[in-house]
Amino acid sequence: MSTLVCFHAHPDDEVFGTGGVMRSASDAGHRVVLVTATDGALGEVPDGLLDEGETLVQRRQAEVAASAAVLGVHRVVNLGYADSGMAGTEGNTAPGAFATVDVEEAAATLAEVLREESATVLTVYDPNGGYGHPDHVQVHHVGTRAGALAGVPYVYEATMNRDHMRVLMEANPAWNEQPDGAEAGQTGQTGQSGPRPDVEAFGLPESELTTAVDVTAVLDAKRAAMQVHESQIGDFGPFLAMERDVLAVVFGTEWFRRVTPPAAVGAARETALPL
Repeated sequence: MSTLVCFHAHPDDEVFGTGGVMRSASDAGHRVVLVTATDGALGEVPDGLLDEGETLVQRRQAEVAASAAVLGVHRVVNLGYADSGMAGTEGNTAPGAFATVDVEEAAATLAEVLREESATVLTVYDPNGGYGHPDHVQVHHVGTRAGALAGVPYVYEATMNRDHMRVLMEANPAWNEQPDGAEAGQTGQTGQSGPRPDVEAFGLPESELTTAVDVTAVLDAKRAAMQVHESQIGDFGPFLAMERDVLAVVFGTEWFRRVTPPAAVGAARETALPL
């Protein structure tokens, strides 16, 4: 049995890029650990969703626990840092915000978890955090350093295939004809409201990706994990009604760049994580 640790910024981030590999690893008998850096307190929430006296943090912790159960996760760890909010907002520099913490300090905390779990594979984010969110960028720095401190054999950057995203955007008129509004990316990874996102700021080009994992066999679990994140319906809502074959085109492959050990130049693209 190997151990997969997926490090994410907020509750709900686990589904987009690693939900499939987590469920697949669990189904294959491996141990799966989900670590989130922040409490997700600055996420948007639909009016009237929260119960009387319930906070968004409480709801999001309940949601990530439910998502983890769907995805076969054996342990959920929250590092307890404050949500930094979207790029350019006041939360970016607030005391205790994850984006402002000392990388060595946070990495040491995560490294303790990695050692406890004898992690075989760690996933973090690419250097731009997928789409520039300050907490996602910090996950890259903290996660990469923690992997080195703990001596994790395999470290991967979970990311998006920019070229695939470009094709999807060009094929979807609703994504190409966004009205003027908030800065692109402020409604999550999909740009479903506000202006058309700048695809060139998303993920990595396909030529830099070392690993493409087909997760269509567990796509129903991935959709179910989306559904439990009711507070983040702005991110997931457009996908929940998709036909399964369309959902497979969007989320049926999870993309990674292996950073430890570095992939050999010209090596064939991997189709699975080394578990």
